[in-house]
Amino acid sequence: MLYGVHKFGEKIEDEKIYIKFDREYIRVANNERVEKVVVGGDKFLINPVEPVNLPKEITRFLLIEFSKTVSIEPKSMVKLYVKFPVEIGVFVIGKKLYILDIFTFVNPKFTLYGEPRRGIVCRYFKSDVYTNLPEVSKLREGVMELTIKNEFDEWVNVKKAVFDGYGMKIYYSDFPSMVATMKIENKSLAETSFSDKPLSSNMKKSLELYTAKRFIERKKFTMEWGYS
Repeated sequence: MLYGVHKFGEKIEDEKIYIKFDREYIRVANNERVEKVVVGGDKFLINPVEPVNLPKEITRFLLIEFSKTVSIEPKSMVKLYVKFPVEIGVFVIGKKLYILDIFTFVNPKFTLYGEPRRGIVCRYFKSDVYTNLPEVSKLREGVMELTIKNEFDEWVNVKKAVFDGYGMKIYYSDFPSMVATMKIENKSLAETSFSDKPLSSNMKKSLELYTAKRFIERKKFTMEWGYS
């Protein structure tokens, strides 16, 4: 299994990925080969990390565009599922945790959310909208359970959601997951946040890369430029 703790001398090998865990660390995935010499540590940890790190730290925000508009009546809520792109982190476990490698099978795309001068650059991902838990391509996609609450006194049409990587809480079994809420406040304002809980009881919590690196946590993000 890819995710979890691995000892020196172990290997993961199939038609899509090859990883050798040793003092000479080797990873081959998505037509990319990485080789590093590891001095120190005694184990490796692999888990999904916040999908806003590659190809470099351009932004900490993720924008998910829905393939279909979600229309919600006033003072009501709906629970849906969307997919998000997966990035995989490899940590060395020693006296201190160290992020050794991050890779993905999804080519990163970016977009601007908001006004040209004041807007936010976001990692972009388009997803179908599901009423039941969908199947995923496990190395490429995770599942987000998204509860949308319309607290406005009119119908709203939701087409996208923006999330802050600092608040993400990722859990995994054989695929990654997150649980999030989107609160609609008026015709152009919404707030997104994450819940620190798994989709199912058998899931483990991922090490939060942003928290490990910066000890920063933000719980909410305000979408001031709309959601349709």
